[in-house]
Amino acid sequence: MMLRKRVATALTALAFLGIVMLYAGYRDYRSFLATPLKVPQPGWVLQVTPASSIGDIGQHLKQQGVLDSPWYWQVYARLHGLAHRIKAGEYALAANTTPPVLLDQLVQGRVVQYPLTVVEGWTFRRMLKAICDHPKLECTLRGLDDPEIMARLGHPGQHPEGRFFPDTYHFPAGTTDIAFLTRAYAAMEQRLQGAWEHRDPNLSLQTPYEALIVASIIEKETAAPEERRDIAGVLLRRLRRGMLLQTDPTVIYGLGADFDGDIRRADLSRDTPYNTYTRRGLPPTPIALPGAESIAAAVNPAPGDTLYFVATGDGRHVFSKTLEEHNRAVRRHQLKRQPGL
Repeated sequence: MMLRKRVATALTALAFLGIVMLYAGYRDYRSFLATPLKVPQPGWVLQVTPASSIGDIGQHLKQQGVLDSPWYWQVYARLHGLAHRIKAGEYALAANTTPPVLLDQLVQGRVVQYPLTVVEGWTFRRMLKAICDHPKLECTLRGLDDPEIMARLGHPGQHPEGRFFPDTYHFPAGTTDIAFLTRAYAAMEQRLQGAWEHRDPNLSLQTPYEALIVASIIEKETAAPEERRDIAGVLLRRLRRGMLLQTDPTVIYGLGADFDGDIRRADLSRDTPYNTYTRRGLPPTPIALPGAESIAAAVNPAPGDTLYFVATGDGRHVFSKTLEEHNRAVRRHQLKRQPGL
């Protein structure tokens, strides 16, 4: 009897000790889940590769001094069926991140998003350079000519100039230039089509692409939002009358690498497909990436009877109805008389 009592007492003690240990373990486990990771200020970036397991990530976090208990980390992930749902990528860990929050972040794929601003008025080649120079974008198109690039994007036969919407885009590390350009192309298509659907019913332009060409000229002619519709009105009135557009930005675009930053009289008479001093009508393609305001102006030009404009030197223009008025404005606002609108 005494032996049985001793055994029973020992088992009871062991059971109690087990309960105490389980409770202590559970308490530690709950404390682990509620305690923020040891993320250094002002934050830390975790790289998760496609081959990373929940155990690999936990060990890496421990080695970096961010996570105290990889085992609890794995237990939580497996208990909730999350261990095999983690997505690869770069993750920004804030200073107050707890283990469950981090795991949810990895499962949801809330990776770091990097920005790149495509500036209104850039050429396509300037845009492509910015893409290839970005450290978080993968450049696969370097060295290809324009037709090859457009074929890679699924638009063979199209000229790339003006086809991509200038905006600030956010993307995860490793995004390809093709994916970036595809997104910007779709954004321009949507923006242009939306503007075309709300165009002036008396608009003389025949296609959205013609509007895109006009918008690109407007973009390069002025940075003053309030002038864009006025410039559109001048351009379209000149087109309707069969007048030469005579816009310097188209000449500069046609010169390409030969343009040294200073347009000369000889440049205005040097014929290229883009020289609107020597050729009537619109140039064959856009000359830059137009923004939303320039696109809207191209399809809703301001009414009026002005046919000329000249830069005043402060980013604005003086508009004239007659050549005589225009010549006076040129003499007043430019030290040298230059042919132009």
